[in-house]
Amino acid sequence: MYNFVFKPLKLALLTLLLAVILQYSATAETLQTPVYSYKVINTYPHSTDSFTQGLVFDQGVLYESTGLNGQSAVKIVDLKSGKTIKSHELPDKYFGEGMTIVGNKIFQLTWRAKKGFVYDKNTLKLLRTFNYSTQGWGITYDGKYLIMSDGSDVLYYLDPKTFNVSGKLEVYDQNGKVSRLNELEYIDGNIYANVWGTEKIAIINPKSGQVKAWIDLSGLLSGEDKKKRIDVLNGIAYNEENQKLYVTGKLWPKLFEIEVIEQN
Repeated sequence: MYNFVFKPLKLALLTLLLAVILQYSATAETLQTPVYSYKVINTYPHSTDSFTQGLVFDQGVLYESTGLNGQSAVKIVDLKSGKTIKSHELPDKYFGEGMTIVGNKIFQLTWRAKKGFVYDKNTLKLLRTFNYSTQGWGITYDGKYLIMSDGSDVLYYLDPKTFNVSGKLEVYDQNGKVSRLNELEYIDGNIYANVWGTEKIAIINPKSGQVKAWIDLSGLLSGEDKKKRIDVLNGIAYNEENQKLYVTGKLWPKLFEIEVIEQN
């Protein structure tokens, strides 16, 4: 009697197990993160003295934050010529990092000093400083919070008035944690992040932390340009006025307007 009951039960369990395996396989396929390519629309000159750490458009005006001790600054830049219109230099002890704009204020990070600066966006006059507990890498604004990276897989949500941490977001894809998150840009409800040392940009879901897609920018800079004194891809700016996306790199001779191409 027991054997009669056991066989149908065993068969049912095996059928259930097979269904779970098939479902898992189907889910695993859907979890493969899409990889997008790009098309260069326009190319502009970029200062080879600019160790780009932050790049932002605000009301059609291009702002840039640069790094390296003794060379760090926040700048207003003419897109077409690549020349600096106005600049505020940091004291030599500070290594400038990412920047973003909220209203009429620029927020700029520094790397290891755990100190940030707030400027008037028109005059670049220093208004105040603020502190944070980690390294400073990239920063953006989602309309409510400052979102900051520190080179790990974690993004920090900061209150733009008190600078208190309101939340944290762990970033991942199907392979696990995505670390070395660098320059950030908030575009159409998603967080775009340079990943230090790569030629890729992660498009991140700000609610779950999952990488929704990658933009592979391999080959953006020519082989001839790469022979020059350059550093890594870094710098993402979205111009809301014309809905165009711009990217560059540290010490790169060029800044590119690109169109993202979603692969089928």
